[in-house]
Amino acid sequence: MRLRFRQLQAFHAIIETGTVTGAAEALGISQPGISNLLAQLERQTGLTLFERMHSRLVPTPEAELLHREIDTVVRGLDHVTQTVVDLQNKQAGQLQIASQHSMSFGFVPKLIAEFSKNRPDMNISFQSQYSSKIQEWVLSGLFEIGICETPMLYDTLHHYPVQVETRIALHKDNPLQQHAVLTPELLKDEPFLVMGPDHITQRRLREAFETADVSLKTRVHSHLFKNLLAFVKEGMGVALLDRFGVDFDFDDRFVVRRFDPPIMMDMAVITSATRPLSRLGKEFLELLLAELQSYDATGKPITRTK
Repeated sequence: MRLRFRQLQAFHAIIETGTVTGAAEALGISQPGISNLLAQLERQTGLTLFERMHSRLVPTPEAELLHREIDTVVRGLDHVTQTVVDLQNKQAGQLQIASQHSMSFGFVPKLIAEFSKNRPDMNISFQSQYSSKIQEWVLSGLFEIGICETPMLYDTLHHYPVQVETRIALHKDNPLQQHAVLTPELLKDEPFLVMGPDHITQRRLREAFETADVSLKTRVHSHLFKNLLAFVKEGMGVALLDRFGVDFDFDDRFVVRRFDPPIMMDMAVITSATRPLSRLGKEFLELLLAELQSYDATGKPITRTK
């Protein structure tokens, strides 16, 4: 015996609404259509499913038992249908994004929150990690979108380059805060809080000081911009930081100033070159690139280079 789902759906709707008219309205088909589906079901099963009493259909004990068995199935399909509608309206699905650490404390969560406002059922997977690991994650399919520092380690990743100008963070009571722009000459006596020696900002900072023939005094080495900023707040020195960390930290114990010569941090938004983005991923990528445009020092539109 092969029962058609539409027959079971009609039967379920009659029990739920109590009338053929109500079932027809619920399913969006005619009353004769509902009656015909019910007749087919009774004929195929050999069961009497309803009795008419006082102009009303009353389910038989057999119908009550059948209803219990198919209720989960019918409601499950209704849920699937609603999920499809939500996906079509971009209100559901899963957003998978990973970013380097400094963006994870303000910039990315704020952007995800904005994106989620009209998508209450959207599931979000967000993680912060070192840039090399983010590239691995996007390559393996664990995340759809990544934001990382360059260089790019894999050829099978699309990337959208972004150049972000760094800033000098210093304690609010530091006399140098009176200057709008700081130089190696002005900072020659300041203890620096720096990233590890292999980090691009540390290498470029040393080059700037060497070119100016000024000694760079380092006091603290750490692996996160957030850590360096914490030391700045305690008055332990100055630090060269990316803008994502300082722009979303509203502690009044520090101020930021531009540095001359400008030092850029090379970053990229990355996606897989071997797997298509989901609809949600495409929508979020568009929003992300638009928001990053104001941070990009080149002034050019952020476009994919691979």
